[in-house]
Amino acid sequence: MVSLKKDGIILRKTTLDFESEGVLNPAVIQDNGKIHLLYRALARNNFSSIGYCILSDYKTPEIRLSNPVIIPEFEYEKHGVEDPRIVKIDHLFYLTYTSYDGVNALGALAVSKDLISWQKLGIIVPKIPYKKFKLLAESQGEIGEKYRRFNKLPHTHIKDKEVFLWDKNVIFFPRRINGKLYFLHRIRPDIQIVRIENIEDLNPDFWKDYFLHFKEHIVLSPKYEHEVSYIGGGCPPIETEHGWLLIYHGVHDTIEGYVYSACAALLDLDTPEKEISRLPYPLFKPDEEWEQKGEVNNVCFPTGAIVEGHTLHIYYGAADKRVAIASLSIPELLKELLQYTS
Repeated sequence: MVSLKKDGIILRKTTLDFESEGVLNPAVIQDNGKIHLLYRALARNNFSSIGYCILSDYKTPEIRLSNPVIIPEFEYEKHGVEDPRIVKIDHLFYLTYTSYDGVNALGALAVSKDLISWQKLGIIVPKIPYKKFKLLAESQGEIGEKYRRFNKLPHTHIKDKEVFLWDKNVIFFPRRINGKLYFLHRIRPDIQIVRIENIEDLNPDFWKDYFLHFKEHIVLSPKYEHEVSYIGGGCPPIETEHGWLLIYHGVHDTIEGYVYSACAALLDLDTPEKEISRLPYPLFKPDEEWEQKGEVNNVCFPTGAIVEGHTLHIYYGAADKRVAIASLSIPELLKELLQYTS
């Protein structure tokens, strides 16, 4: 087992309207000697925007803005901008988030040079109904039964609204690999991976071909008991000498509902489509009261991480209400992971 310290809650909701119901699932990045945290802020009626603060050290807020830096502006995100992740590639910050219009939850992208002014590039995952996805994806053989269970939603009551396959947890790798951009995304129950030259390549023809070869793009599938229901991306991958360290979330169903745990895996450095290893047990799970009770109970949802020396600090949403941190030794985690190579 990997030894791990839970540093506790570092950010709570305030009386400000935009974050009066909760703060959670932050994107985190180190830049110019500062730790920047962009978090999902929850207002009444489950409307989300993205707040911003700077930390003086890995767990102490120093500056916290009283207004969100990213708000819903367009029809595709009118009900919220949710669960951001961030990386810096080629001197540009890439912030991905889930856009929610009240029906569809789809991965979107915004870019910035300064972390304050953001240009929204819109939805970058496919807008495709489940039936079309199934038709294309099963051209090479039947896909898993869970794809039907989790994605074929009964939306017959929705009028004048196109209903698309939910595609969330879009997370870029923090640099180009062999000249190409890579990102993870999640159509339940698995984690899939995309490789492109440029963002402009993500057109309907690209996605049609992608789904015709869908099974080739599945990088991780549920394997162990703590992730048996479904999995999804967590923090942006962290480059190590042994591979890309991926902190993701695993979900399993219990009599008290779903339990979300933080999990760890290694992907190949040059071909991240290839899984090297993963832990057969959760890295950490909800066992503190503030992780077990909140807007959604029993949730540890990792979304950001920073490296300080040999220490990895993992930032996560606790019970969809608070932002917390867990810390561990990277060499110890890598040594443990390498015992479970596939």
